[in-house]
Amino acid sequence: MHGAGYQALGLTWHYVPFEIDDLAGALTGMRALGIRGLGISMPFKLEIMDLLDTIDPLATRIGAVNTVVNDDGKLTGHNTDWVGAVRALEEVLPVQDAKILLLGAGGAARAVAHGLREAGAALSLSNRSDGAGQALASELGAEYLPWQERNEPGDWSVIINASSAGMSGVDASSPLDAHVLSPDTVVMDIVYKPLETELLRLAQRAGATTIHGGRMLLHQAAGQFELYTGRDAPLEAMDRALRAAIG
Repeated sequence: MHGAGYQALGLTWHYVPFEIDDLAGALTGMRALGIRGLGISMPFKLEIMDLLDTIDPLATRIGAVNTVVNDDGKLTGHNTDWVGAVRALEEVLPVQDAKILLLGAGGAARAVAHGLREAGAALSLSNRSDGAGQALASELGAEYLPWQERNEPGDWSVIINASSAGMSGVDASSPLDAHVLSPDTVVMDIVYKPLETELLRLAQRAGATTIHGGRMLLHQAAGQFELYTGRDAPLEAMDRALRAAIG
């Protein structure tokens, strides 16, 4: 996606993977080599926060960094996971004042939840571990729905799965029963392996509007691209590259 974006804008930039063992040393190398940007994957999203010069306030509240920008040796941490989720949802409906049920309370769910609240959504949370879910709901001033009650009828306009349910190699099941889904609901799954999860299959059968995890993946990368380059991301070119990679 990044390479396709650079090519579309005529930028002689390159986005390449680094496998590292020494995180602090990698950041020293980033400064020394003048590397403009760094995308951070697990397990470094939390550890890196103590090693940066400054952190974006929302990334601080989320408690995770997935993007680092180098401005003449000053390293700033950002989180674009929330950007990806909000922009993917806004392709379908306005997020402000939308009544949203979010499933999950892990790292990805935290980013999505903070982003939705930042965008003005009316948010409710549910999580398999009630303690973690209640803590996140309290932090955000959101309603908490006990996990055992998630399949009871509700007036949600949007349901988002930000748990590991549906992920290849983890849990192939849907986190919701089919009767909860209807044509009046937008159902989004941030899982992108596979793109069509069991939850999305059930939602499609129910006539719901669905958003697969590839859309969040695209938009979080676009958010990174914009931080690195200061230019609008060429979404069409980046989307074509993503589709070529994951279908």
